[in-house]
Amino acid sequence: MKKHVFTLVLLTLLLTGLFAKGAMEESAADDGTLTIYCYDTFSSEWGSGPTLIPLFEEKTGIKVNVVSTGNALEMLNRAIMEGDACPADLILGISDDSASRAYNSGLFASYESPALADISDELEFDPEHRLLPFDYGAFAFVYDTESGVTAPTCLDDLTKPYYKDKFILIDPRTSSVGLGLLLWTIEVYGDAYLDWWKAAGSNALTIADGWSSAYGLFTEGEAPIVLSYTTSPVYHVMWEDTTRYQALVFGEGHSTIIEGVGILKSAKHREAAEKFVDFILTEGQKETAIANSMYPANSKTELPSAYDYAPLPKLLHIDAETIAANLETWLNDWTVAMVK
Repeated sequence: MKKHVFTLVLLTLLLTGLFAKGAMEESAADDGTLTIYCYDTFSSEWGSGPTLIPLFEEKTGIKVNVVSTGNALEMLNRAIMEGDACPADLILGISDDSASRAYNSGLFASYESPALADISDELEFDPEHRLLPFDYGAFAFVYDTESGVTAPTCLDDLTKPYYKDKFILIDPRTSSVGLGLLLWTIEVYGDAYLDWWKAAGSNALTIADGWSSAYGLFTEGEAPIVLSYTTSPVYHVMWEDTTRYQALVFGEGHSTIIEGVGILKSAKHREAAEKFVDFILTEGQKETAIANSMYPANSKTELPSAYDYAPLPKLLHIDAETIAANLETWLNDWTVAMVK
């Protein structure tokens, strides 16, 4: 999910054209081009797409058309709405918390990539291999060490008067990161999760609609603490040469998200799609980890030293079936409790 909005001016006009939103979305004739649906961050100039796609094209000779479809939830909704008429060959970025919706759509084909041999069983959230994990992350609060504010040590701290207006939350209805926090609080507090949200929500500077707006406010100095990922400091170390921003590790553990890639049953270029999946699970892992600031799924991936600043805490996880059975209720209850 990741996802930093800092512009790296490293692209040529050709790449900018290639990844313009919706570019080449429709083609008059099938020329063998592989079409990928992705979330906006992958295709943006700060995402991994502008680096990965040229490498894949050079290696395989397969041309790629990337269609940016909004956030991960919007991407899946679009594919489900289009059904068998979906022009994509594969979809990249469906997280495990949305997996049941993807399975129930019946759109995805099974593919057991050889690269799965180097991916931990704990990350393989679909035993039928309709969605294959390519990266994962742990949600965390990121802290500005130059703010002079004492860092919180647990979720409960954020409900205390001291932290009034000192942190930014994200809406779970409109953001996968906000949804990650919702699941995190359910894992920690159980049925009392709304008590935390009511207290922390009234304490927060704001509840942003998405990660980009929240993190932007944070880096602009509006608040010294923001919801993000344990891997977020990697970006700042690599591209800004600063350790100013650090991920806070809480003793109760941290909710996780696993991102998957899946081939559609209706894919017109199945062989090319399989080659792309194999690529992103092997050679593409390092670039994906660097650009997305997420942990790579492939255990053989050699990461830059900047990942020393991405602590891997105790991981909490709710299985996809439980989420699917309860998510609508959880979100409805959250809306009643939080929306005035």
